[in-house]
Amino acid sequence: MTQKIIVLDRDGVINEDSDAFIKSAEEWVPVAGSIEAIKCLKEAGWIVAVATNQSGIKRGYYSHQTLSEMHQKFVDLLDGYTVDWISYAPYLTEDNSPARKPGTGMLQAIENRFGCSLANAPMVGDTMADINVALAKSMQPYLVRTGKGKRTLATGDSRLQNIPVYDNLHAVVEALLA
Repeated sequence: MTQKIIVLDRDGVINEDSDAFIKSAEEWVPVAGSIEAIKCLKEAGWIVAVATNQSGIKRGYYSHQTLSEMHQKFVDLLDGYTVDWISYAPYLTEDNSPARKPGTGMLQAIENRFGCSLANAPMVGDTMADINVALAKSMQPYLVRTGKGKRTLATGDSRLQNIPVYDNLHAVVEALLA
């Protein structure tokens, strides 16, 4: 059996998002059910990777060290389960970095790390950047209503037409594992 892989956005999918940015481990609060969802994926044998834009670093809102503290809190909450990979892009949109979503650099890094193609693999996000990068890599995007998801839906963007929409990560994972 081939091991299954899933890519998750962070802010708005795994943890609560803020237009003022998540700037500390204290502000990093999981979305209800997200930690349990990741544990379910791990119990089912999935590789779980995270790809997250973190422009707050370049904006000077927090440091790489603070981001590490946020991720350590995340790992601690998994209570012995692990996330297999966390990629982040500390760049601004105007930097035009291929790493920053909707650029595919973080997803390419995940493919390189696990020696696989992400084609047809699920990617869960809450923004058009998440949807666009998933489509660019021929992945199956899922949109959640948490984070910026409701705002994303409200745009009426035609690219959302055939994208499955769920209330949260837990609901996506329940559907994937059913």
